[in-house]
Amino acid sequence: MRLTQLRSFYAVARMGSFTKAAEHLHVSQPTITTQVRFLEESYKVELFHRSGRRVQLTQLGEQLMQLAQQVFSLEADAVSLLGDAGELRTGHLRVAAVGPYHVTKMLADFSQHYPDIKVSVSTGNSQDVLDRLLDYRADVGVLAQLVRDDRFLSVPFSRHPVGIFTSTSHRFAKRRSIRLAELQGERMILREQGSTTRKALELALEKTRVVPDVVMEISSREVIREAVAQGIGIAAVSEVEYVPGPGLHMVGISDADIFTYAHVLCLAERRSMRMVKAFFDTVSPPVEGAPRFSRKK
Repeated sequence: MRLTQLRSFYAVARMGSFTKAAEHLHVSQPTITTQVRFLEESYKVELFHRSGRRVQLTQLGEQLMQLAQQVFSLEADAVSLLGDAGELRTGHLRVAAVGPYHVTKMLADFSQHYPDIKVSVSTGNSQDVLDRLLDYRADVGVLAQLVRDDRFLSVPFSRHPVGIFTSTSHRFAKRRSIRLAELQGERMILREQGSTTRKALELALEKTRVVPDVVMEISSREVIREAVAQGIGIAAVSEVEYVPGPGLHMVGISDADIFTYAHVLCLAERRSMRMVKAFFDTVSPPVEGAPRFSRKK
């Protein structure tokens, strides 16, 4: 198998058609068709289901697509490594994050240092971020939790206090802070299992043996905001994620240190790649006591 054949397959898989793949690679459509057909005939496999001008990956094609993504991501790393040894003036950084709140400051820092670098951001849950890193669809990730996995290098970036927000009709709405014990028996709306904000709050509640009245579990931040505004219950939120709005009030917790954290991570095998290292080197310093990126694991 030649790299040009794999490149043609990869282009068709990404573009969804032979015509668009040919335009993307600046070659003729018959060239693309011949390259893909050679792969299929040589190995006696079917990589695409063809229906008119539309194509869809077979199960084997999807598996090959994942490998091709790794191959061409590594190729891009090689080009970057062998390129200009000076400042980064061109390139594309792909960031995967659990949400916009933790990553915005990092992107601002990076763009200030490297204004000519194109940056694209995808958002999803924690597993989405890890999957994108593992199959080379993202260069760096931003999570709200520490990943204990030797395949990744993870560095704490910042920490954010967790508070409580209520409706403006709630008895806490006239206060700036409350004690954790005051949550005893309070009607509370929690995020879904696995939420880092929920984990941080539940750990503090468990230590103090405070038991609120959990009335709902909701995975959507927007739905929780509406439920709180309607007076269904109160909810915990990381201060960095809180968005003030009509009918809402935020109070701090005065007698407990409850935090969520933002962690920057990448595949350990890619820590020395220039684009990845540049991102880690230019984001603001991590939280106090956290290791610098240049340290070995």
